[in-house]
Amino acid sequence: MAKALIGHLSRDLRTPSHLMVENSRLRARVGELEALVIRLAEENDRLSAAHRTDLLDLDNAASVEDMQPA
Repeated sequence: MAKALIGHLSRDLRTPSHLMVENSRLRARVGELEALVIRLAEENDRLSAAHRTDLLDLDNAASVEDMQPA
């Protein structure tokens, strides 16, 4: 019966408090790192699209120069 009662508590009394603090700190850090990964992926996508646009503009500029009279 004691195990059933402990299961209903928000915190297991058998777990040392320093482990719970460390666990919550690590969970928060994982959340921060996940947000960073998402932000960097979005920035990478934006930079890749800008680079593709620059390459297309460069290709178009080169072909226009080729069409100019000598």
